[in-house]
Amino acid sequence: MLLRGRAHKFGNDVNTDYIIASKYKSATLDMQEMAKHLMEDADPDFAKKIAPGDFIVAGSNFGCGSSRETAPRVIKAAGLSAVLARGFARIFFRNAINLGLPVVECDTTNIDEGDQLEVDLSTGVVRNVTKGTEVRVAPLPPVMLELLNDGGLAEHFKKYGTFHLRSIQPKR
Repeated sequence: MLLRGRAHKFGNDVNTDYIIASKYKSATLDMQEMAKHLMEDADPDFAKKIAPGDFIVAGSNFGCGSSRETAPRVIKAAGLSAVLARGFARIFFRNAINLGLPVVECDTTNIDEGDQLEVDLSTGVVRNVTKGTEVRVAPLPPVMLELLNDGGLAEHFKKYGTFHLRSIQPKR
């Protein structure tokens, strides 16, 4: 799975209320409407700057704060292809995979705002096309890649009617 887009850089400890403010979570359930307010408290013009396929790039502890799925759901609804960070809150990471939003834990130090990136989830290579550099990370396990390819856990269940992953089925 190869993803391409521009980097939008944030720092450490980006909590779920920075991703989508609670005033919008209680006002509507429409993810497209909420996506208009993505990262608004950190950057009021963020939703106007992004294009489909772009990346959020951050420091450590991205997605801390709450266990609600709204934060990764609104990032996906905004059309962003993935979040790259030095570290994630565990519940955010799991929610993101379950919802079909790729998350990549990697060194983001040398990625700057606006850099063009290519991320290969199956090989674990993050290429900074702008700078001509790359960072190697552990590729996502096949089970997570399958869930992402299916659009998340719920979509996987709709597709198969059960939890059926080719990557963990016994060979006959």
